[in-house]
Amino acid sequence: MGIEIEKKFTVKKLPEDIDSFPYHVIEQAYLNVHPAIRVRREDDIFYMTYKGAHSDKEGEIGQVEYNMPLDEESYRRLASKAEGVLIKKKRYLIPLNEDAFEREYLLSHPDLTEGIKSGEVKIELDVFDDPYDGVVIAEVEFPDEESASKFMPVSWFDKEVTGDPKYSNAQMSKGVL
Repeated sequence: MGIEIEKKFTVKKLPEDIDSFPYHVIEQAYLNVHPAIRVRREDDIFYMTYKGAHSDKEGEIGQVEYNMPLDEESYRRLASKAEGVLIKKKRYLIPLNEDAFEREYLLSHPDLTEGIKSGEVKIELDVFDDPYDGVVIAEVEFPDEESASKFMPVSWFDKEVTGDPKYSNAQMSKGVL
């Protein structure tokens, strides 16, 4: 089990060098929305995920997340039982912007600095396919809530939509955005 602490943003425009970044092809289906129970294919890896709130406290952005491996046959069988639309997207893995944190903050948080250098802390840019062609959402996952609060977004991000259910993949699986 892990706690996922992330911020989500809409995007003004794609980075000009988008094709130079590695990416994953993802499809996922939701068996349940609250709590979120989904099955996912990420390239040639298949798994089931449970996501639920880790706290009822106002303002906390983390959630509990469990992943369990699946084989392709199990994934296909479970995905066929899901309600709503199959979410399809390409997820680009983009290094964090150099000005994402104040220098002093990074100097006092060597674990975060190492996470950025190793690529563990990065921008995940989701470019959706049908039925959401044209929708682009950026996510940044953080090691803790303090780092999330200190983050300064890159210039091509638009509106922060963290916590807005409209932009959750679970809600999007209902065919509404």
